[in-house]
Amino acid sequence: MAFRLKPKEEKFFQFLTNLSELVRDAAELIVQAIDERERLSEILDSIDKVEQNGDAIVIQALEKLNKTFITPFDREDIFALVQTLDDIVDGAKSLIEKLYLYNVGEAPAGVHELAALAQKCAKQVDKGIDGLSELKKQRLKLEVRCRRIAEMEMEGDKIYRQEMARLFRECSDPVEIIKWKEILENFEYIIDRAEDIANALKKVLLKYA
Repeated sequence: MAFRLKPKEEKFFQFLTNLSELVRDAAELIVQAIDERERLSEILDSIDKVEQNGDAIVIQALEKLNKTFITPFDREDIFALVQTLDDIVDGAKSLIEKLYLYNVGEAPAGVHELAALAQKCAKQVDKGIDGLSELKKQRLKLEVRCRRIAEMEMEGDKIYRQEMARLFRECSDPVEIIKWKEILENFEYIIDRAEDIANALKKVLLKYA
């Protein structure tokens, strides 16, 4: 019986693109959660849906990965990208849950800066993933996007340290300290995972572009 193998399974690009779009949506919801506190319950429902959609895509992607003989690039790189994109969405959900459950006070300026930075990182991640299907053509743009994410991660570390220092120096309520400390750690986690995406993209570029 004759059969033909596809040289590459292009479905993986769609899985990754769909996940990166959810990362962008999740980052937008973080900004809304910080800026529009009166809508937190509604925003929490929205991030729940985003996270559920992400989980469904991850399951499909991993099932496809297990069944596919030839992949567009190394399966461990595909797995790392899928897993890390999902980690960002999960981190966003955790952050928004904390804002809702902890009933924290008004967010300081540094938290607004971190929310805006997380959104910028998410946009670069989305554009970077979108360029994967045309790796050679998009090489230079991808390198620039990876560099921007790395620069934003450094800026995020700076703001995170400043906000942590300010929190322990100026806040006298130990409960509020614990609440904001966890929220700040969530921001650091999300931005760090964006840098992990940039590093994974650079690895793929090195191998295939």
